[in-house]
Amino acid sequence: MNRAVQIIKVGLAEIKTARPPHILRTSGLGSCVGVVVYNEKLHLAAMAHVMLPDSSLARDKPFREGKYANTAVQTLHEMLTHHDVLGRLKAKIAGGSQMFQFQSDNELMRIGKRNIDAVKDHLLKFNIQLVAEDVGGNTGRTIEFNPETFMLSVRKVNAGTIEI
Repeated sequence: MNRAVQIIKVGLAEIKTARPPHILRTSGLGSCVGVVVYNEKLHLAAMAHVMLPDSSLARDKPFREGKYANTAVQTLHEMLTHHDVLGRLKAKIAGGSQMFQFQSDNELMRIGKRNIDAVKDHLLKFNIQLVAEDVGGNTGRTIEFNPETFMLSVRKVNAGTIEI
């Protein structure tokens, strides 16, 4: 039986799951970080499009869990463990670019780096193994994750595509 591949689009601050033959995709990753958490035994994956490092910055309550690194990683962990996950969860991340040049050394302006650091800290907190990353730089990205092959395709603006 041939199943049609469906692209599941993950928008800003969203979190979605997929199983084969479907593919998760998010675009517009500048300073944002795309986070994929998956289980190889179940071929189950979830993706978040993280915009900011910490929900303590939230002005609006309630907010989308996928918007902040701390709540996104926690939600990804809960979603996959909710499916009676066997084995260790793994993660791949991409994004976190410094899209604009600032004259200041103010770390608050370096949102891409802050997003990367926050995502990594929360993956570690939930014992999710980070197995691959394509982060930093100064270019936008679109990513696609295939839960059949566990490959993350990273397409960079004016720089081609790599698989990690």
